Amino acid sequence: MTRIALCQIPIDHDPKTNLETVRDALAQAEGADLAVFPEATLTRFGRGVAEAAEPLDGPFVTGLADAAREHGIAVIAGVFEPAGDGRVHNTAVALDETGRLAGAYRKIHLFDSFGARESELVAPGDAPAVVELAGLRIGLITCYDIRFPELARELVDRGADAFAVIAAWGSGPMKEDHWVTLVRARAIENTTWTIAVGQAPNPAARDGFGVGRSMLIDPMGAVRQDLGPGPAVQVGEIDPRLTESVRRTLPSLEHRRLGITSS
Repeated sequence: MTRIALCQIPIDHDPKTNLETVRDALAQAEGADLAVFPEATLTRFGRGVAEAAEPLDGPFVTGLADAAREHGIAVIAGVFEPAGDGRVHNTAVALDETGRLAGAYRKIHLFDSFGARESELVAPGDAPAVVELAGLRIGLITCYDIRFPELARELVDRGADAFAVIAAWGSGPMKEDHWVTLVRARAIENTTWTIAVGQAPNPAARDGFGVGRSMLIDPMGAVRQDLGPGPAVQVGEIDPRLTESVRRTLPSLEHRRLGITSS
């Protein structure tokens, strides 16, 4: 059994403020094995991300590592790192309970939708990532990635037994409904535990990012926890034995007919 803290926090433009919010959330998550924070925990989206971006050995990730070590809790969180072309990478970092960097994932699918142009600020990554944390093999997914089922399937094929979906999901027509539907769909079609954590709304920002609704979803698609719209930290449990049971009952991953294509 792995204890997971869903840390649905509001994000400020100031990285120092956000690091303090992370520390407060970890204090509330005592007893958890892993704490998952939103996409863009470093700073809110906007033109300032290039100035706020840091390498993975910079002060923000170092601060995350110190906090993980202090509380003995592994951490997944979203940051921005320089891409070298004037843009940034939208990166999920994974730190173990000693503060060691266990892995990083650069967001592959960029949100050029609903009038937004993430690609103007963000350079895409090109490689899926599965990290080992808290006794789990976790496939990393960031926000808009959730709309691409082939990424989640690739992560399962690489051995992921859980997904961590971090987001700064924007408000808009049907957007919250899409979020709930998509994260449940990825859990159901892959019979895989899914940890989905978004930003809590920040009323002062007025930019529409952050609808909350962080969820822990089991391999049958049942929502074990739903944090609603406001700031919250909740701890739930992932039981790998349930995955084994569900996959015996519903062995859809074994029933794939690979290599068959339509004409």
